[in-house]
Amino acid sequence: MIDYLRGIVDELTPASATIECNGVGYFCNISLNTYTAIQGKGEARLFVYEAIREDAWVLFGFATKDERNLFLLLISVSGVGGNTACTILSSFSPAELCEIITTENEKILKTVKGLGTKTAQRIIVELKDKVASLGIQGGGMGAAGKDGGITIANKEVHDEAIEALKMLGFPPAPVTKVVRQILKDEPDAKVEKVIKMALKML
Repeated sequence: MIDYLRGIVDELTPASATIECNGVGYFCNISLNTYTAIQGKGEARLFVYEAIREDAWVLFGFATKDERNLFLLLISVSGVGGNTACTILSSFSPAELCEIITTENEKILKTVKGLGTKTAQRIIVELKDKVASLGIQGGGMGAAGKDGGITIANKEVHDEAIEALKMLGFPPAPVTKVVRQILKDEPDAKVEKVIKMALKML
């Protein structure tokens, strides 16, 4: 089993990262939190979860063990697959997600695409005690989003956000409309903020 990958960040999008290790490129699905953590870095270490199926071998990468631990808890809930778990982790920081679950904030959790009422309730009921035991604290994505980071032109933010949301399974038409509205209201917003806001609006 692969525990982590350390290597060159060969390609990076808000939904995926290719890490080159000793001449081999490993494609990993990532969350927006991980994208923010490794954006602009030449090298990175991603903690890995391997989803091995009959028809595919899929890797999910995480910038921290806390995020991977939350991912593992999420996919242990019936009805929550790897892609849905990644979408949840892209919508909230680990700290925010822990607070949502421990405070039983079903309304906020249901804003994530693909989560119905029953699944949201199962996540809260099954993970409330387990999440509390992780002891995850801090600002998470909210704090990271306020850091300086890389300045991106408005059009580049527009195009990258739309592409990332399409990769997450959203149809192009509503994605384009939502992203344009967000950038109209907040023209200086960074791509990670645009995607996070769009995930709650779609």
